[in-house]
Amino acid sequence: MLAWAGLCLSQNESAGKRKSSRMRKGAPWLETMPVQCAWAAKREKNSYCKALFNRHRAKRGPKVAICAVAVSLLPAIYRMLKDGTVHQDLGIGHFEERPVEIGTGRLAGQLSKPGYQVGIQPLAAAA
Repeated sequence: MLAWAGLCLSQNESAGKRKSSRMRKGAPWLETMPVQCAWAAKREKNSYCKALFNRHRAKRGPKVAICAVAVSLLPAIYRMLKDGTVHQDLGIGHFEERPVEIGTGRLAGQLSKPGYQVGIQPLAAAA
């Protein structure tokens, strides 16, 4: 679905190295619609799209960030049109509400790659 809309990255690899590339060409009548929806959705206060946009914009810039929002919106738009379901926004705090165990496991894995031994123990409750 994303390739048909032209929202997935094209593959540009040579000698085992992946190079940066542009978005694929898709259906001309469908390419701009998700991007325009993403620009409108990121302006809404306390929305998942705004949180996703701000998260990607900090690392990669606004154009890549808006494409990431469009990629996340397209399957939701498809399901709403196909099944008639109502969109349920995850909210602006979706990324902060992840379980602590996921973050600690990821960080411990990053420290163990260079050869450190990591042990995670919870702090004692304050008296």
